[in-house]
Amino acid sequence: MKGLIIKSISGDYTVYADDKNSYVCKPRGTFRLDEISPKVGDRVIIDPNTKTILELIPRKNELVRPFVSNVDKMFLIFSVKEPDLNLNLLDRMLSILEYNGIESIIVFSKIDLLTDISEIEKVSNYYTNIGYKVYHTSKFSDLKFLEPEFKDSISVFAGQSGAGKSSLLNILDSKLDLKTAEISFALGRGKHTTRHTELHPLFEGWIADTPGFGNIEFPFEDLLTFSHSFREFFEVSKNCKFNGCIHINEPGCEVKRLVKDNAILNSRYENYLNFEKEISENIKNKY
Repeated sequence: MKGLIIKSISGDYTVYADDKNSYVCKPRGTFRLDEISPKVGDRVIIDPNTKTILELIPRKNELVRPFVSNVDKMFLIFSVKEPDLNLNLLDRMLSILEYNGIESIIVFSKIDLLTDISEIEKVSNYYTNIGYKVYHTSKFSDLKFLEPEFKDSISVFAGQSGAGKSSLLNILDSKLDLKTAEISFALGRGKHTTRHTELHPLFEGWIADTPGFGNIEFPFEDLLTFSHSFREFFEVSKNCKFNGCIHINEPGCEVKRLVKDNAILNSRYENYLNFEKEISENIKNKY
């Protein structure tokens, strides 16, 4: 029988099967021998009688942090205040999701805490103009505008710790009753309240609340592939003087021209440069 892994705790996998029942299963012994680790989001074949996972159906994608697979959409929840907006982490996650072919939906939360929204509007408009869906939420939002996004999809809430991921999910479906915590002002970031990844049914789809995290590693083996993960850079790179331009030191670079003309968000390019150094170091250490 086919099913979907919706929860994983200490080697026990809860599978929602095609018969509309849930089974807590163990993977068959060959999984360990073959070094196969099931993930939340995996489509599997199970034996409901022995409660054994017999086979993993090939994944269309997988992530390490959060540890999920077959993701259709990632909601990137970022607060504009308390904690402050972290565009470095946002751009990092957008880059990785672009590489994995996962749709990114940006949600800027806690808009009600701002006295001047002009700066966040500038940022929002930029990401909208390069093709991302961008939503604003506050404690006054009813979030009905988000409901159609979940249908027929496996979606994930991720992003800044303390940005209100669990709170937003509780507003979308109060039956979830996910734990939330106040911001740690001494650390300037949120306290982690989610301890494992679990899929919840929501608006004819599935949503995962994931443990908060502050950093994720890049998967890139070369700088050109990385440069393509910044979608607007890839779009204009055909106008660069050199094929394979990575927009760092090359003359006649269209990306650098657009940065100078303020057509590309300055923080976006600064993050790109920082990521390039990190990836170059990773490649150097690997080889």
